[in-house]
Amino acid sequence: MIRIAAFDVDGTLTRRDCVVPFIRQVAGTRPMVKQLALGARQSIPAVVRRDRDRLKALGAHAAFAGRDVAEVQQLADVFAADVFATGLRPDQWSAMSRHAAAGDQIVLVSASFEIYLRPLAELLGANDVLAVRLETDGDIFTGNLVGPNCRGPEKVRRLNEWLDEHHGGRANVHVTAYGDSAGDRELLLDSDTAVYVGSSSPAWLPASSR
Repeated sequence: MIRIAAFDVDGTLTRRDCVVPFIRQVAGTRPMVKQLALGARQSIPAVVRRDRDRLKALGAHAAFAGRDVAEVQQLADVFAADVFATGLRPDQWSAMSRHAAAGDQIVLVSASFEIYLRPLAELLGANDVLAVRLETDGDIFTGNLVGPNCRGPEKVRRLNEWLDEHHGGRANVHVTAYGDSAGDRELLLDSDTAVYVGSSSPAWLPASSR
């Protein structure tokens, strides 16, 4: 049977959130605060609702809109190398190494940005990345996301699409999922083996998977 290890990134595979620092790095000296302020009518209600998907879209637009793809990719390569060198959780890096040694396929399934997860995946030896994609118009980022934020049910949908494409579905595949937050709930519950990375497992996770 083919065995797949699906790792979330922020807080699971790494010791820190990666999305916000990358947005800040890309934004650089640009007046990002001003850009967000211009969208206050949308951002304030999103903050009140704690709407992470909307906040991600607003932050991405403020940071990436009008940016050259090659320039951002250079920043992403440097960012990925820094995460690999200083930001990995030793316990999860060990788990990933065990999966690789066993011949399991490793997929990063994350609400982080695909543009820096691909070079990180190469450094990690992961097989593929399912993450947040940024829309381009020629060689320029539009600032829009391609499809929904890869969080919650979207992680499951994207992973199942990948399994359909590469392995003909779930029938002959065993999925071990690693996650650490409510955003990973559906991914963990849909997996064959769930590994909750945290001080204590949440009540919704089956006892057999804790």
